[in-house]
Formats: sequence, C-alpha cells, structure tokens
Amino acid sequence: MKWQNVGEMPCSIARSLSILGDRWTLLILRNAFLAMRRFDDFQASLGVTRHVLADRLKRLVEAGVLRKEPYQDNPPRYEYRLTERGRELYPVLLALTTWGDKWLDEGKGAPLEYVHQSCGHKFTPVTVCSECREPVLPRDVTPVAGPGLAAASAEM
Repeated sequence: MKWQNVGEMPCSIARSLSILGDRWTLLILRNAFLAMRRFDDFQASLGVTRHVLADRLKRLVEAGVLRKEPYQDNPPRYEYRLTERGRELYPVLLALTTWGDKWLDEGKGAPLEYVHQSCGHKFTPVTVCSECREPVLPRDVTPVAGPGLAAASAEM
C-alpha cells in the first residue's frame, strides 16, 4: 500500500495519520494551540521552509482542522484558526506531551506544565473510560469490530 492511500484504510489511526502524520503538521498544531495564528509566526518559530509550511497549512485547512481568515487585504494575508475538529485534537497533543515528558525529558523535567483554569492545579492528562471514569490501560481494553469495519468489508 502506498502512503497516499493510507487514509482509505478502514482504520481510524491510519485515516488520522493521513492528515496528521508528519512532524511539521503536529508542530503547527502545537503552535496553533499556543495561540499562534499567522504564517510568518509559524515559519519563524518552526524554521520550516515556506513551501512546506504552505503545504501543511493547506492540507489542514482542506481537512477542516484549521480555517483561514483574512486579516489584511493589500497584500492579502490570513490567520489560521483551529476549527472544532482541530480543537478536538487537543487530547492527542496532551497525550504526546505527557509521553514525551515522561520518557524524553533527559532528566530536566517538563518544558511546559499545564494548569487547569477551573481548579488552578497543575495536572497530568489521563485517559479514562467515558462510562465509568476509571483510567484506561491497554490490558483493560478489548477491541471489537465496529460498524465502519463491517461496512468496509461489505464494499470489498
């Protein structure tokens, strides 16, 4: 299978990776969550080439993760803002952050800490069951076929 076809697989991880599956895209999203909006700011912060950045932003807009909003007419300039679909990626980025803080901090501690505004406490994100609210560990989960897999099988 070719990489450009990975988004056609009946797998939610593969479909997500077809949009998010490179380092620049995830770093763009990180910066978007840190309230970065403008092309030149993304470019200066990341050091990515203008061509690559333009391509990744275009893909994120086409995927509905970001939306482009004009902020200047002459010359035309745009801000990139997270959509609802984009904002729902926040737990994914927090999970990557938590993993990186635990395994890749080189003994120096987390580069950023997160404070929950409602309670004022620093926190570490955890994945919990939507039904019972208990923490979810791999050994506690059994994957079963869902309707999307059955539909994909019927199409073959």
